[in-house]
Amino acid sequence: MDKFVLRQQVLERLAEDLLQAEQAVRAAHEAATHEENVAENKYDTLGLEAAYLATGQARRAEAIRHAMAHWREFRPSPYDAGKGIQLGALVCLVDLDDTQQHLFLGPDGGSMKLVSGAQIVQVISSDAPLGRAMLGKFEGDQVSIQVARLRQQFEVLRVL
Repeated sequence: MDKFVLRQQVLERLAEDLLQAEQAVRAAHEAATHEENVAENKYDTLGLEAAYLATGQARRAEAIRHAMAHWREFRPSPYDAGKGIQLGALVCLVDLDDTQQHLFLGPDGGSMKLVSGAQIVQVISSDAPLGRAMLGKFEGDQVSIQVARLRQQFEVLRVL
């Protein structure tokens, strides 16, 4: 698996998300300003609701732009066995049922699943609970997180 190919896939997916968010902003803005949605009385709130929606969609679009900027600047480096898992690591974990999962530790805003060859790769942030738990770990180390009342345990199989 090539980290730079994964990074490019994240950027492409974010660009698609941004396009959809910008279309939603335009649609909500048009609804908010359309003459049919002008309030006729204090109970007629369709235009106001559309304006709130437009504002929320604009914030979402801005968050995606921010994430894209971080991902454009992001240059994943090779795994340094002296430092352990760091931002940019591609990690293979195995749980107690011998189920493997591949994780790509990246900047905020890129939480998504990608396909690399025959593998599904979950992109997570170092601020996510599992991302935080993996930081500084090495191959063979145990990683555990608490999810609601369930403690999940993993072993680090490989790091790239």
